[in-house]
Amino acid sequence: MPVITNIADLKRIYERRVPRMFFDYAESGSWTEQTFRENTSDFDQIRLRQRVAVDMTGRSTATKMIGEDVSMPVALAPVGFTGMQNADGEMKAAKAAEAFGVPFTLSTMSICSIEDVASVTTKPFWFQVYTLRDSDFMQRLFDRAKAANCSAIVITVDLQIMGQRHKDLKNGLSAPPKFTVKSMANLATKVPWGLEMLGTKRRFFGNIVGHAKGVKDPSSLSSWTAEAFDPSLNWDRIAEFRKMWGGKVIIKGILDAEDAKMALKVGADAIIVSNHGGRQLDGAVSSISALPSILDAVGDKIEVHLDSGIRSGQDVLKAMAMGAKGTYIGRAFVYGLGAMGQAGVTKALEVIHRELDITMALCGETSVENLGRHNLLVPKNFGGDWQD
Repeated sequence: MPVITNIADLKRIYERRVPRMFFDYAESGSWTEQTFRENTSDFDQIRLRQRVAVDMTGRSTATKMIGEDVSMPVALAPVGFTGMQNADGEMKAAKAAEAFGVPFTLSTMSICSIEDVASVTTKPFWFQVYTLRDSDFMQRLFDRAKAANCSAIVITVDLQIMGQRHKDLKNGLSAPPKFTVKSMANLATKVPWGLEMLGTKRRFFGNIVGHAKGVKDPSSLSSWTAEAFDPSLNWDRIAEFRKMWGGKVIIKGILDAEDAKMALKVGADAIIVSNHGGRQLDGAVSSISALPSILDAVGDKIEVHLDSGIRSGQDVLKAMAMGAKGTYIGRAFVYGLGAMGQAGVTKALEVIHRELDITMALCGETSVENLGRHNLLVPKNFGGDWQD
């Protein structure tokens, strides 16, 4: 086993081990993938302000996200098909997150069900929901999440209709994978992955199969989206979902200051500045560049988190210093999961934590709660207004 010192090391192992359609699902964006690329490259524009001769002892990365104690301001983002990256993947990732002291968010489009994850965890996790046409099914999802002791729901609002994801369409993405000449040829090179998948019964969307009525092809994300997702979604509907749930609500998919204000108006506890990892509207701004205007719009009235583009602890520090109160990793933990299972997710969290801790020290800070714009050198036009 090679020495793993960063997330890129995990990604290389992941690519060798996991079938191409699931690698491409994680490691791609929509259309030309401009936004997908800029989610990471825009972090590079932000420089860190190094300080010296500062007492670095007694450092702590601990803080809170929506009132919950976390060992560092990082949550595992909701990622569909996670149980196809590694057998029983959501269960393994949830256990790794719990042991590390960070939140795990289960996707509606998970392979392992809400009940599966609850069976292997002892602390509350978060559950992500899409805005679906079937109110009865939505209520049942909420009821199941309550029964599993989920402490918050994450409502994704940027996927009423799916972006044009060329690689997923060409690969025929499905769970389990459909047997075509192309997929069989690739699967033949992924024997360890295949043997692990044969050893589990969880190979379908566990929150949908057996629970949703009238769904013709629950193996396909694109067909499920076309059949079940609600294109007529509006803020009144989101307010209804908040009442149906009755607990803490995080709204994911905010890129515009006006939308941030609307999320505040409907009573959300937090928002996630996110462009769905560059997998929805290609050409949209990166999440980190959208963050300043959103913070200007809502200030401290609502907790603002950031998702999309984070691949290191330095990225976490930059987001926190810009004003975010929490961050999410999706691809970074998926690389670890696909490469090494639960141990790989733990390794990804260890890498990010170490990078955050060291960077914080070299910036002259001993607590993530003291991070601020004084730790950064940011281009004058970064996150600024664009001409109409």
